[in-house]
Amino acid sequence: MVEASLLAGPALRRLRKREGLTQANMAAILGISPSYLNLIERNQRPLSARVLVQVIERFDFDPRSLREDDAIGGLDGLVRRMADKRFADLGIDREEVQELLAAAPQAAAAFARLYDQLGAGHTHHAQIAADDPEAAARRAIERWQNHFADLDHAAEDLADELRLSRGEISAALGERLREKHQLSVRILPAEVMPGQVHRLDLHARQLQLSEMLPGAARRFQIARQVGALEQREAIETLVAGANLASSEARNVMREHITDYVAGALLMPYRRFLRACEQTGYDLAVLQRRFAVSLDQVAQRLTTLGRVGERGLPFFTATIDRAGRMIGFTAGGSGAAYPLDGARWPAWVPFATFERPGTVLTQAVTFSEGEGAPRHWFTIARSVDGDGVMCSARRAVVLGIEARFARDLAHARGISLDPLDAVPLGAPCPRCGRAECLTPATPRLASGLGA
Repeated sequence: MVEASLLAGPALRRLRKREGLTQANMAAILGISPSYLNLIERNQRPLSARVLVQVIERFDFDPRSLREDDAIGGLDGLVRRMADKRFADLGIDREEVQELLAAAPQAAAAFARLYDQLGAGHTHHAQIAADDPEAAARRAIERWQNHFADLDHAAEDLADELRLSRGEISAALGERLREKHQLSVRILPAEVMPGQVHRLDLHARQLQLSEMLPGAARRFQIARQVGALEQREAIETLVAGANLASSEARNVMREHITDYVAGALLMPYRRFLRACEQTGYDLAVLQRRFAVSLDQVAQRLTTLGRVGERGLPFFTATIDRAGRMIGFTAGGSGAAYPLDGARWPAWVPFATFERPGTVLTQAVTFSEGEGAPRHWFTIARSVDGDGVMCSARRAVVLGIEARFARDLAHARGISLDPLDAVPLGAPCPRCGRAECLTPATPRLASGLGA
């Protein structure tokens, strides 16, 4: 239950504007007077438990957003940032910072995010991040929390239609390509498709797949082609609505959403969520039941944000043997992209390379920027490449806040007490430790000392 003294005016005001309501309209819906709502929005009255329940029920409001300042370390985290010597001449005191956080938490979070990116003179690294098309697309996807409701419903309807009329889904998808789109699926030798896993040959009317692709990857590519053809307009509408500046960023987002549709076809929402809840999100069972790969399951777990039918809020990441994060999806977890530049040999994904095929689990805490460390439960396993292009063994990791992990099959026998969690450090660009078992590269380290 929310504390009686909770001040949440800005969050409630943003919700009202999002819904296109006047104060009088919203007050009537919540059963309070317009003057009382006005006081709540101006932080002159706390948000009571009764009113909060009404907000949650009437507007599908996520109460976690009321604690949005936790991600930046609350008042103490913002005070630490404002104590930077570059702001010394402004004379900003704790009370003034508290007023900013109460009156404009989103503005405070924006300042904290920019400060964390720039740090003490890391303008170069921040500019690289700003110009990165993958980072721009990731930010757009995170605004949706990686759940695209219309696409998910359309994919579920099609999957149900094919399953009910034709049985096994992957064979049915191939038939769909042939009958509706006049495309056949052909498996070609590796030497015919050097460096490629799939190719659409419109002249031959073929979706051509490399023989090196394992079964789950083949099914995914067929589902992907069906989704790309049948949801083209919806996909392009989402990409255009993201207002991305570069064609590269738009392509990244388009590829992500097309993959999303493929996952939704192979793992239809309600059936997949029901299987998750019945099995305690057991990854091996989910893979077998839906005939998909671990990384496909991991991505699907980040998409379960349907109103009234939400799954647990996971993030997923992919890490190569060099320790580089080569993929990250936050989903509804609220996780930032904190690991760029980090090298954490104590974190369980790195151990998966020595124990291929074994699922490893670990409870950890790590800080995002200047925020207070958060407590996560992580699940990791290595997966092998498909033998084409530059693919190689990599680690797939799923993470969820430890408070949500108690009923997970993979958490059985694991302590979820924060005191037992493995503490992980801050990413290298924001860590000032002079002695470290896993230091940054010399070039980066020299920048840290500037």
